[in-house]
Amino acid sequence: MRTVALVGLGEVGRVVAEDLLAVGVFQITAWDVAFDDPESRASCNAADLAVTPAGSATLAVAGADLVVSAVTAAQCVAAAESVTAGLGGGAWYFDLNSASPGHKQAAAAAVDAAGGRYVEAALMSPIAPRRLASPFLLGGTHATAFAEVAHSFGLGDVTVVSDDVGRAAATKLCRSVVVKGLESLLMESLLTARRFGVERQVLDSLPNILPPADWEAVAGYFISRSLVHGQRRSEEMTEAAATVAEAGVQPHMSLAAVQRQSWAAHFPQASQAGSTIEMIDAVLDAMDTDAQVRPS
Repeated sequence: MRTVALVGLGEVGRVVAEDLLAVGVFQITAWDVAFDDPESRASCNAADLAVTPAGSATLAVAGADLVVSAVTAAQCVAAAESVTAGLGGGAWYFDLNSASPGHKQAAAAAVDAAGGRYVEAALMSPIAPRRLASPFLLGGTHATAFAEVAHSFGLGDVTVVSDDVGRAAATKLCRSVVVKGLESLLMESLLTARRFGVERQVLDSLPNILPPADWEAVAGYFISRSLVHGQRRSEEMTEAAATVAEAGVQPHMSLAAVQRQSWAAHFPQASQAGSTIEMIDAVLDAMDTDAQVRPS
């Protein structure tokens, strides 16, 4: 039985664990900095999955054939550094974090120096619909070799983009500038339009310049993602801004999306309101009663 160590047991880590446990040939170990809190999402996920939390990152990865790093974007390098003392020679290190090319390169340096085999990975869709069959872009010196065995770890859609670490991350985060930026724009536009009573006219006008679609439904989906996952998306956009800056471009739009996504995270309950306009109304109602979130 092969061992897979999860560094980070949040939403993505849980999906990885569930799919691997379903196969029945993997032993799962896990470490998350939130394990100190028994009420944290990570602790609850461990309990649900009957996975015993390791005492440290070092202990979690000891003897692991594959280490999957799925932490918050800002912790990409720290997570890699935390496992180096326990990482076995030749162990795969699958870095799923939405971090900038520079941060991915720093993580790769730490893992490879410890004898591990670092694989940059970029998840190019939400994890929920296809789970481990989701599309992943791979990069780094060991990416091609990992792609040859990826199916044995349940990964069904992997594409090697480069032997250099950073190109997969750049692809994902440049895409995020568009996707998370559009979420932020739709949120801001419809909050304002609803205040002026012109939301229907705005939505009906979008097909004049954008591809035909049910833009009310599109807006509802995008806005709900910000409401539910705004904090994580804000952290990802911070990495997107770093990526833009690494390219020598001023990250004006990315930084604005950081603020809007972080702000949207104050209203998770609004995502349950119903229709797109009902979600918008729920956010506006919350703004009217909470001075701390009104100015943004």
